[in-house]
Amino acid sequence: MPAVLSSTRKLTLGELNLILIANVLVALVATLHVFFLILEMFLWDKPQGLKVFRNTPEKAEITKVLAANQGLYNGFLAAGLIWGLVHGNSAFAFQIKAFFLLCVIVAGAYGAATVSTRILMVQALPAAVALVALFLA
Repeated sequence: MPAVLSSTRKLTLGELNLILIANVLVALVATLHVFFLILEMFLWDKPQGLKVFRNTPEKAEITKVLAANQGLYNGFLAAGLIWGLVHGNSAFAFQIKAFFLLCVIVAGAYGAATVSTRILMVQALPAAVALVALFLA
């Protein structure tokens, strides 16, 4: 009997659960980046943004345009992850998700090295966990 191609074989319940967990984690990372976009583009100089980024109103006013630009980039990361979640071709969707998770990890590592080590925990770690789950699925 010929072997069944991996793309046409029926997935087990365990495999489906791993895929679901990985996709939930990817969606969580995407949601975080949408939240970062909102904070940086719209709330940077508002009380919530000042508190989250430990900023003064004076510094926030000076850096508002830079923060908005940074927020836009976070939006692009979220859009890429969402694209991976909704893409119909599972092999290509895997590649999209892996690429954008790696981008998030690199951005988080750079932010941790240049701004605050807190970024490593808030941005890079969730993406790394999602990437591991994606590879295990």
